[in-house]
Amino acid sequence: MSTFISRSRSSLSGRLGIPPGVPRRALDLLVAGLALVVLSPVFGVVALLVRLSSPGAVLFRQSRVGQGGVPFTLLKFRTMRAGASGPNVTTADDLRLTPLGKLLRLAGLDELPQLLNILRGEMTLVGPRPETPDLASRYLPGCEDVFRYRPGLTGPAAVRLRDRDELRSVDEDLEEYYLQVVVPAKVTVDLDFLAAPTLRRTCGVMGETLLYIVTGGRTRRTQPLGTVTLARPPVAFTEPARIFSRTLSRV
Repeated sequence: MSTFISRSRSSLSGRLGIPPGVPRRALDLLVAGLALVVLSPVFGVVALLVRLSSPGAVLFRQSRVGQGGVPFTLLKFRTMRAGASGPNVTTADDLRLTPLGKLLRLAGLDELPQLLNILRGEMTLVGPRPETPDLASRYLPGCEDVFRYRPGLTGPAAVRLRDRDELRSVDEDLEEYYLQVVVPAKVTVDLDFLAAPTLRRTCGVMGETLLYIVTGGRTRRTQPLGTVTLARPPVAFTEPARIFSRTLSRV
């Protein structure tokens, strides 16, 4: 992990990254603070269910890459069996998931403890989802630019690419598929948002997230993920990637 951090800081010219502006940070504190108070009964119920459903800790803690490549400890309700090992990428049919864990992930409830990460200033409401150091160190050239920004509880790519697992062949290596196909698409979509992360667009992504959770909706895609590729560093994308990004922005 230290190797990745050093490489990231070097590639970002020694900068500490780009934090959310004052309006977005104020929104972070307001929404996260209120949500923790209002949803405290939900926290209690979910924590009890996790404790009773399988042996292990209630909270899952894992190092993730934060703003400027600086690591932080991400918090989630545990959705996997304690001690289970496997790839860093998880699909809906992952055998490591507990039955309760599958439901928590489907409803997005496993992410609720990250409201604490937001209050600490480690995450923001809307941004690129935080990556593990191992996967981050293997990103394609140009994709690392996304680590300049503070990771989010949700984000455009997190909502609009949620059905990506269905597009993977059973013969493909899951992590390689994620790194070669999914990551460039995610970076394209997230950086499009981060180029102008206004409050209006931020609230729009939050609305998309709530709609997805409530309806269980699926993203409609007119172009397969496999056509989204990087052209050259530092984040210059092919024309199909630009078309894909514009298509998603209209969904």
